[in-house]
Amino acid sequence: MTISATDIDITHYIDHSLLNPTATTKEVEECCHQAIQYNFPGVCVYPSHVKAAAELLYNHKTNVVTVIGFPTGATTTACKLYEAQEAKENGAVELDVVINLGWLKEGKSEKVYQEIASICDETGLVVKAILETTRLTDTEKRIAAEICLDAGVAFLKTSTGWFGGATVEDVKLLHDITKGKIQIKASGGIRDLPTAIALINAGATRLGTSQGLELIKQQKSYE
Repeated sequence: MTISATDIDITHYIDHSLLNPTATTKEVEECCHQAIQYNFPGVCVYPSHVKAAAELLYNHKTNVVTVIGFPTGATTTACKLYEAQEAKENGAVELDVVINLGWLKEGKSEKVYQEIASICDETGLVVKAILETTRLTDTEKRIAAEICLDAGVAFLKTSTGWFGGATVEDVKLLHDITKGKIQIKASGGIRDLPTAIALINAGATRLGTSQGLELIKQQKSYE
């Protein structure tokens, strides 16, 4: 069934993201207060802001989300694992982990698997594997999705937003590959409600965007 802008509450889908490298503590606080106000599922911030976000969101329904190996995925497995464990200690509940794209393109599937599986197993947190779909062929997207599915991730995430964003075609492809076994987070370039609704109809269950308030404003115009 195809949904329309009036069929859902868009707030239920939004990971309220603040991944501007110049973000200040004050801006993180504002982001968290907005998430509390609208009951967004998550606030996604850099690891250095996790502790502050966790304190602000304590006893609220909004989860603290952070990024690991961001934005290239090219740091070592040891670094990613340490970063993930530290984020957990500081209060992160969900980890958006960039896979090693170079390994994937070299056909080193086992190394990609071992890295993401180790983060899933050793943290026990909700892990979203960022595939950076704009940099992959459809065959590579399929291989990456299957690796991450086997590794135990909870979500596949399309993009960091640094190298292009989510497309309806990519979300549909990931949804077809996973057959609903795990969730899909569309991220990057989601700035208006029609785009958000199209991605949800394609199979996205979470939207990573810094434009959550704008999406709410646009949805209210339909009421």
